[in-house]
Amino acid sequence: MSNALFFHAGCPVCVSAEQQFAHALDPARYAIEVVHLGEQPGRIDEAERLGVKSVPALVIDGQPFHINFGAALADLK
Repeated sequence: MSNALFFHAGCPVCVSAEQQFAHALDPARYAIEVVHLGEQPGRIDEAERLGVKSVPALVIDGQPFHINFGAALADLK
């Protein structure tokens, strides 16, 4: 099973991306964790270490995929 982290900040772009992408992944193939960085700011450093530059972003097995543009991580600090 692959790990998937979906990082977002709760903005409308992020919520739409979560509904479209994070929930579309097959739970039999992916262990999915949704991380709301507005509610969990302590995980911003983790997102940066994984290569996330902006949210919403989906990280699958350590590979970041940026979806649209809601906010830069720097703006969330």
